[in-house]
Amino acid sequence: MEEKSRQFFYDLVKTPSPTGYEERIQRVVRNYAESFADEIKVDSHGNLIASRNPSAPFRVMLAGHCDQIGLIVNYVDPDGFVYALPLGGWDPQTLVGVRVTIWGRKGPVEGVIGRKAIHLLTEEERKKVPKVTDLWIDIGASSKQEAEEVVRVGDSATIPLDYRELLNNRIAAPATDDKAGVWVVMEALRRFSGANPDVGLFAVSTVQEEVGLRGARTSAFGIDPHVGIAVDVTHATDTPTVEKKVCGEILLGKGAAIGKGPNMSMKLVDALVDVAEEKKIAYQMCAENRITGTDAAVIQVTRSSVPTALISIPNRYMHTPVEIVSWDDMDAAAELIARFCETLTRETSYIPE
Repeated sequence: MEEKSRQFFYDLVKTPSPTGYEERIQRVVRNYAESFADEIKVDSHGNLIASRNPSAPFRVMLAGHCDQIGLIVNYVDPDGFVYALPLGGWDPQTLVGVRVTIWGRKGPVEGVIGRKAIHLLTEEERKKVPKVTDLWIDIGASSKQEAEEVVRVGDSATIPLDYRELLNNRIAAPATDDKAGVWVVMEALRRFSGANPDVGLFAVSTVQEEVGLRGARTSAFGIDPHVGIAVDVTHATDTPTVEKKVCGEILLGKGAAIGKGPNMSMKLVDALVDVAEEKKIAYQMCAENRITGTDAAVIQVTRSSVPTALISIPNRYMHTPVEIVSWDDMDAAAELIARFCETLTRETSYIPE
């Protein structure tokens, strides 16, 4: 894997992109894609669309959402403590004692998430999972007036944008859901040969997935693709306490997971598997027994429908500050998508027979 590709992922992870505040990360994506995309656009919703052969008669959309779960300031109390609501699905237990950055009007403001110390909790309080409303952000201010000089209602906040290299080519970082997907779709676009004039490839860094799959809905309508592939993360089930009979067997480092179920075109899924086996690209199968909570859900039902697939990167500890993904799985996903797109022609059809 090229060093610039690794640097791109590092830059994604280190850039804040809470849902609704994705402008910073889209600049990172643009800077990377400029060297190989034929065209880059940002629509009015904020989706960044990088394409090759954009005028080709057969259009393929790749979607990876760039937004991460975060917090939004909604109240500053008289003593200068800041209260925030979740942007996306947090388990409040993972937020206790965490450092945060509030992205204020005068620049970033550092703080910590506080809770009453365990010594002061009653027996009943110790038994209960804290709610977000039981937590606050302490920025060191001594009054509401002092806090509001640097923080205002509506400012976003993120946990530390950390990045750790682990054993076996693995990475621990927050928001690999779904910065891993953004990396994959842009890397697939880069690796796509572009030699086939029949096929136009549109890699989209979608916005606002964590609050309702909103960016994929608007960008898919604009592109009007003949094929859609969403790239997101799925739960790696190779950790203690996860029941494989319920969650399936998805292993870190064993390849990207190709989803199969009612949210996918079965013919498209079979075609992806055929390419993976022909090119000897590592893959796993993931059963999806319902419509997924990913961009695939809305791409599939865009306009008069789009044959859709979902390729997922195994992810441990999703929606926590220490999500873990594997470089090997990300690389396999990008390679599979690039090689698959090179097999398409203007006559390709995935209409069920």
